[in-house]
Amino acid sequence: MAETIQHLKGDEFQEEVVRSDLPVLVDFYADWCGPCRTIAPAIEQLSKEYAGRVKFVKVNTDENQELASGFGIMSIPTVMFFSKGKVEDMVVGAVPASVFKSKLDALVSA
Repeated sequence: MAETIQHLKGDEFQEEVVRSDLPVLVDFYADWCGPCRTIAPAIEQLSKEYAGRVKFVKVNTDENQELASGFGIMSIPTVMFFSKGKVEDMVVGAVPASVFKSKLDALVSA
């Protein structure tokens, strides 16, 4: 099965997120972050559920500090929801999958 979540480096962000025709969920995370690992299964499940309707990407903040600081990321996990190149919504911290789902539903229906 194809990977449903793309891992991005800073130089790919413009092309893969800002210029995307699909809405995009961006998960800013770090490997050492416990709450990031807590939400990972929910993000993975949602990426399968919304395949073809929403693009899912992960950005490692340790490896992409300039990108993270450019978006003012102060805490991780931070999940941002983009549509037509603009941030439409975001969630900071570990939240239930239902929170991500409701934001994704709003994004795809907009």
